[in-house]
Amino acid sequence: MPIYEYVSEAPEDPERSCRICARGFELRRPVDRAPLEKCPLCKHPVKKVISRVNTPKIAKPLSVSDAKAAGFTVLERRDKGVYEKL
Repeated sequence: MPIYEYVSEAPEDPERSCRICARGFELRRPVDRAPLEKCPLCKHPVKKVISRVNTPKIAKPLSVSDAKAAGFTVLERRDKGVYEKL
């Protein structure tokens, strides 16, 4: 199940948010469920936050031999619009 992040629609207003939804909270929910519209604690409106995606970092740039070993076709530019297979 993915983890969704939510934050209050009015985080600066203490009358329209609790201390939890003012700072934001994470919730694990099934994909097929609709997003939350209200905070589970204070019942005030919340919105779903788009967070960054966790992607693996590549430690070094791939070389031509690494790309070929991975099954990619490596092309080198010769002229404008002309490429040659290495």
